[in-house]
Amino acid sequence: MRSYAFPKIGRMPIDSIGQPEIMMCLAPIWTEKHATAKRLAQRLKIVLDVAKSKGFRSGENPVTGIKDAQALPKVKRKPKHHIAMVWQDVPSFYADLRLRNAMAAKALMFTCLTGSRTGEVLGMRWEKIDANARLWTCPAQRMKTDEDHRIPQTDEMLAIIEPLRAMQSEYVFEGQKRHKPMSNMSMLMLLRRMNVEGVTVHGFRSTFRDWASEVASVPREVAEMSLSHRVGSDVERAYARSDLLEKRRALTDRWSRFVATGQSAEARDD
Repeated sequence: MRSYAFPKIGRMPIDSIGQPEIMMCLAPIWTEKHATAKRLAQRLKIVLDVAKSKGFRSGENPVTGIKDAQALPKVKRKPKHHIAMVWQDVPSFYADLRLRNAMAAKALMFTCLTGSRTGEVLGMRWEKIDANARLWTCPAQRMKTDEDHRIPQTDEMLAIIEPLRAMQSEYVFEGQKRHKPMSNMSMLMLLRRMNVEGVTVHGFRSTFRDWASEVASVPREVAEMSLSHRVGSDVERAYARSDLLEKRRALTDRWSRFVATGQSAEARDD
């Protein structure tokens, strides 16, 4: 708003701002800075909606009008790929993490094993862990799919988190402030301190997915559900309501054993 809206419309009466004025703000950056332009549009819409609710203006929100009229060009979004570590290198990397006592190292170990997103792990609360059932349930409001996601817990995962109960924190991976989670950058900064360049924390989800396809050879839906991805159409999901928990548990056990011990990924229990 400060960089792209205020210089052009900041001094205008709010009831005089229409589509031409909004276009003056959005059009110059719509293509080259598309993500910024979209955030700007969202904030402008909120301001104008609030102004209308307070009686300062009337009529249609000009941001909505521009969107409905498709007055701005469509911008093809380039897929962003998170750089991932090859699965063959994960056991030695994990062994290095084990030598470190920092909370970020424990969180990163847990992230590698679960294939979860950074925010899901760092926002993890004790109340969502059922040690007896060996389950962690990530609530819908913190999931990208807006649905509860159950993550099976292995011996290795529980060995990481159970000692942390002694801290009596609300969060499993507590940050520098009491009862507050770690920063989203904590695990990435740890990777940098370890001189692991060109790898992202999110990339470990891709690492797990590659291993599941190349080594575990599990059905696609089992691997995808393990990463909390939606599988199939809305109709297919309406009929296939199971989250394949037990099959995912077996897959997670194999992955956890491989990561933690370097044992052959193809090995199975008798």
